[in-house]
Amino acid sequence: MTELWTPDDLQRIASADELQIAPRRTDGTLRRWVPIWVVCVDEQVYVRTWYRRNTGWFAHVLDSHRACVRVPGLQTDVSVEHVGTGSERLRADVDTAYRTKYARYGTSTVDQMVAPEAAATTLLLAREQDRLS
Repeated sequence: MTELWTPDDLQRIASADELQIAPRRTDGTLRRWVPIWVVCVDEQVYVRTWYRRNTGWFAHVLDSHRACVRVPGLQTDVSVEHVGTGSERLRADVDTAYRTKYARYGTSTVDQMVAPEAAATTLLLAREQDRLS
């Protein structure tokens, strides 16, 4: 079951330079943590990979649709939905968020994250509801 990101969650994620993601294996254990760029758009959290591979963190989250993410002050389980480029508006909004947040890295670096190949890898991270023991 998913829940909405809180304003505090979104602020922590938006202010973090990178988010760390660890895909979940089928037995629920975590794979290794991988740092990735992250943006928030319309109270949702999105990540992309600049180069799609059939191995590594991206392939593992596509297989399981589950991961754990962390930024300073927050660690939570997420469900992962591959949204690709989505609608034209979503694509433009996510591209703009990447350009704005990561502009300091220079145009050539950011252009890789907003290229059609990278946009096609867009993933929506939805916070999973905390489970009580």
